[in-house]
Formats: sequence, C-alpha cells, structure tokens
Amino acid sequence: MTPDEYVEAVLALVERIPPGRAMSYGAVADALAERSGRASARLVGSIMARHGGGVPWHRVVNAAGRLPPGHEREARARLRAEGCPLRGDRVDLAAAAWSPEQGM
Repeated sequence: MTPDEYVEAVLALVERIPPGRAMSYGAVADALAERSGRASARLVGSIMARHGGGVPWHRVVNAAGRLPPGHEREARARLRAEGCPLRGDRVDLAAAAWSPEQGM
C-alpha cells in the first residue's frame, strides 16, 4: 500500500465510524495494519490533522479518550449531539469503542 493509499484507507475507515461511537488513533492503525504493513497511531494522528476535515474527525481520539488537541470544544459538542458516552472531558472508550468488525 502506497502512502497515498494509506491516507485514503484511514479516511475511509473513519468515515465508517457510526455516530455516537469512537476509535482511538491506535485502533485505526491496528485495524489497517495487516493490509497496510503500518501500525502507527502517530501516523494516523498526522493523517487526521492534515486530511481529516472531510470525515467525522471528532470520532477519533487518543487511547485515553482525549479529544483532538486544539479542537476539544467542537469535538465535545459534536460527540454530545451524537449521544457518545463521555466521562468528564474524555470519550468513555469502554462504552463507545467501535471496530470495523462490528459493522455499522
């Protein structure tokens, strides 16, 4: 998979995350690792920062459930509107985590 194909794969996977659910950067990387040969949460974060504006970026958080840096207020508002379970200022990943195996 080329770097451009990986960007497209990350964005396509993020598009599939249902409203009210979330994935961590690492979970996105892990879900694509077998196909791509890559497994870097940092790379997924970088892709989201550069190219994620057209996908539901607010549904991708860090492993502790922290919202995207610099966009916390907007992400929190979007997640609340979708009914995503929050615990304080973080997504409750125990309740909200989604994986591609679950489907839509």
